[in-house]
Amino acid sequence: MSVLDFAFYLFAVLTVSGGLMTVVSRNPVHSVLWLILTFLSTAGLFVLIGAEFVAMLLVIVYVGAVAVLFLFVVMMLDIDFAELKAEMAKYVPLAGLIGIVLLMQLVIAYGVWEVAEGVVVAENLRSVIPTAELNTAALGLILYDDYFLMFQLAGLILLVAMIGAIALTLRHRKDVKRQNVLHQMWRDPAKAMKVTDVKPGQGL
Repeated sequence: MSVLDFAFYLFAVLTVSGGLMTVVSRNPVHSVLWLILTFLSTAGLFVLIGAEFVAMLLVIVYVGAVAVLFLFVVMMLDIDFAELKAEMAKYVPLAGLIGIVLLMQLVIAYGVWEVAEGVVVAENLRSVIPTAELNTAALGLILYDDYFLMFQLAGLILLVAMIGAIALTLRHRKDVKRQNVLHQMWRDPAKAMKVTDVKPGQGL
């Protein structure tokens, strides 16, 4: 067994184990940590197949931003997970039914899958002839040349979704004093300050 084979089996086992432990862990913090391990192992698999840009993107975006954000939310918010699990237990039959339907769809889809005629599958990755362009440059040409409009529309959809999430979760509390910049700018300096002549030995 070569080093590449050993690395592949190691990352594959870590990915599957991390994904399983993410689901079955009772502690939410442990689940997020297992999820981070799954992302890192998946990034290792991407490196093995030569997709280093996707691997680094996975580490930076998902591990460095999303997973860490989940971890901070879970650790800092006072959430009653026992109550959440009790409410989720009511939807277990429906979730199981949906899972069975999705599994049947996957079986039907892959059951009729066949290799197209004229397609030559490389027996070994070393037999693939590398191109002059790097993966990062090729991906950039595809995104910003062939699918530029779709890429921009995807960014616009994400922006609208972010604004919608902020608008839906924004709550104005009456007992909290907020800063009003316009009132501060429009105030009259003559009325905002009063000069009092305090005589010696007397208080205000």
